[in-house]
Amino acid sequence: MVKNTQIIFSKVPTGLPKVGEHITVQHSDLDINSLKLNQGDILIKTLVLSVDPYMRGRMRDASMKSYSPAFELGKPMNGHGVAVVVKTANDNFKEGDYVYGMIPFAEYTHLPEQWTKVLQVRNEARDDHLPLPHYVGVLGMPGMTAYVGLYKFGQPKEGETIWISAASGAVGQLVGQLAKAEGLRVIGSVGDDKKSEYLLKECGFDGVFNYKTQDMDEQLTRLAPNGIDIYFENVGGKHLEVALAHANNHARFPTCGMISQYNLSHQEPVHNLMNIVIKRIQMCGFIVGDHAQEMGSEFVKRVTQMIKDGKVTYKDDVTNGIEGLPDALIGLFEGKNFGKAVVQVADQ
Repeated sequence: MVKNTQIIFSKVPTGLPKVGEHITVQHSDLDINSLKLNQGDILIKTLVLSVDPYMRGRMRDASMKSYSPAFELGKPMNGHGVAVVVKTANDNFKEGDYVYGMIPFAEYTHLPEQWTKVLQVRNEARDDHLPLPHYVGVLGMPGMTAYVGLYKFGQPKEGETIWISAASGAVGQLVGQLAKAEGLRVIGSVGDDKKSEYLLKECGFDGVFNYKTQDMDEQLTRLAPNGIDIYFENVGGKHLEVALAHANNHARFPTCGMISQYNLSHQEPVHNLMNIVIKRIQMCGFIVGDHAQEMGSEFVKRVTQMIKDGKVTYKDDVTNGIEGLPDALIGLFEGKNFGKAVVQVADQ
């Protein structure tokens, strides 16, 4: 008999979600020895879970359609994670296999065969001796978001200038290092001076500013006097407005999120959208899952090698214990995370 803690979606929020009201922690017991699996089923033990800004959009009424399904009220939330197979009745998985994919937010989960079809065996997470949280961060969905956004939609060229908003976050810190490797001038914006120092000293950014204490327009004029050729959009609102003002002709705006808008009942206006036409800007929203088959293996191979060669560093913000997941998730929208927010559920 083992303790099995689950994170439950309990109520649809209208603003910033609250722990204990919209997200609750539920405890139960699970008898692993007596658990019977149907053919094709597996039992997994969760090791690490990713918490990401897009999850706020899933905390909605199920009747509202989007690119990602709504969380089901009264049921465990789910997201990208790494787990180990504890029991199996599925020929595609062996006991001890490490698997990656969308899994429920629970310490243990009995997965039916249909759910296992979205899991990948990722035994390199067990064997490569890299930090396990990396496999839901720099080598997981956020890392591939950075890779796809920069190369497919940013189309970087040596000598250009890129501005990255939320630059120390799960996506931004890798975008900057990949851009540096391509010979770009890299500018980042963050909401904390310690994050600025990390990007400058550890990630090799050319310039970073704190948008909470410094004027964005003034800082971009100083750090990118010749304008920006790529704006990697993670924030939206005023950031987007300033980016449009400083963009060069034919700039590219890969757009994977707008975290500043997620908890607003009325989203902020952007007053200079005509710049998209005047400057012939290519602003392209993308969902990374649409490109997994096209670029996934290339991304994993290249970035893994860059990490092993010391060409990429990556900061994970690790919360220990699944009970801390709700606070870690809400902390994303308050800027409390420093790096990729990960919950370490178990060591093995």
